[in-house]
Amino acid sequence: MISEKARKFIEESVKLMKPKAVHICDGSKEEADQLIEQMINKGMLKKLKAYENNFLCRTDPRDVARVESKTWMITPEEFDTLCHTAKGVKSIMGNWMSPVQFENEKNARFPGCMNGRTMYVIPFSMGPVGGPISKIGIQVTDSSYVVLCMRIMTRVTPKVWETLGDDNFVKCIHSVGVPEPVKEKLVNNWACNPEKTIIAHLPAQREIWSFGSGYGGNSLLGKKCFSLRIASNIARQEGWMAEHMLIMGVTPPNGKERFLAAAFPSACGKTNLAMLTPTLPGWKVRCIGLI
Repeated sequence: MISEKARKFIEESVKLMKPKAVHICDGSKEEADQLIEQMINKGMLKKLKAYENNFLCRTDPRDVARVESKTWMITPEEFDTLCHTAKGVKSIMGNWMSPVQFENEKNARFPGCMNGRTMYVIPFSMGPVGGPISKIGIQVTDSSYVVLCMRIMTRVTPKVWETLGDDNFVKCIHSVGVPEPVKEKLVNNWACNPEKTIIAHLPAQREIWSFGSGYGGNSLLGKKCFSLRIASNIARQEGWMAEHMLIMGVTPPNGKERFLAAAFPSACGKTNLAMLTPTLPGWKVRCIGLI
């Protein structure tokens, strides 16, 4: 049962972005198989033979990474986002935008941006559904690729609606920014709008607005957008901490697995460590979680 708050969010999204259809995702294998078939028929995916359930997805070369320069925090006061610096010194700790400017940026992008496309509604849980520290979000998107990836990266299930009830949730709004009919030829059948890309976070409202990119870090909004940026603000209010971390398991030859949680800043080797392939005989390493 979809709550009144969630229903209102979905209705407002439809009114703003004007999709041709709305699909409420259930996270099932049948749903994923149907989307995969559609994407293969559109030339977005190519089935590979070496492994089971393995596909190649080629993207537009302009949309292959996170774009820090287009990632913003929207707060009333600049120093709610940035550190105080000497006059004339630009902070490297983030990008701030005023609510007034963001409204202008939003209104220049989102109205009608899903024309001719299906809007997928993804109810997801960060952590086990109903867990004591789990958080719930609802993402709307016009990307079937995002739907497939979100069911891998988060818990997507109708149980989220039951667990949520009438509580608050993080609102995640995403569009590739290419309404149909498409006016320009797509590269590798990958829809994106890099000239207008923006990823905006409104911590006080617990909202994320992402436009123009299908790349995971910009479009899978449960990832860095929710679990680090918005979650940091929730954590400050609730008395916990959201951190950039990895969790891995290391098994020596005696078979007794040990676990490691590591909090490193960006560019310090979290991914390299978590994805390590041991060269020592009898040792095993597995990645349990990484962000």
